[in-house]
Amino acid sequence: VQLQASGGGVVQAGGSLRLSCVASGSFFSARAMGWYRQAPGKQRELVAEYRGGGEITYADSVKGRFTITRDNAKTVYLNMNSLKPADTAFYYCNVKTPVRSYWGQGTQVTVSS
Repeated sequence: VQLQASGGGVVQAGGSLRLSCVASGSFFSARAMGWYRQAPGKQRELVAEYRGGGEITYADSVKGRFTITRDNAKTVYLNMNSLKPADTAFYYCNVKTPVRSYWGQGTQVTVSS
């Protein structure tokens, strides 16, 4: 399974970006698919994720600003509005299956003040 993330870049505070993630390869019964991020010197953290039964989970810090959407079981997007410098990080796409967790290569998001 490979996860290809794209859409990162440099944006001013208050701006918007849209990240895309496309999964290729075969995997069965993904339990979750979504986005994590890691800022320099910090641990990787959940940003937004689709879970079983259609449940969507967001980090408190992005609620009301970020929206996760998907076209199908293998493509997800992260629409990021009202970006803040604190959102600066590498953003990683993730898929969790009953067997293992898969990670994409990450895409850099930099928000300037």
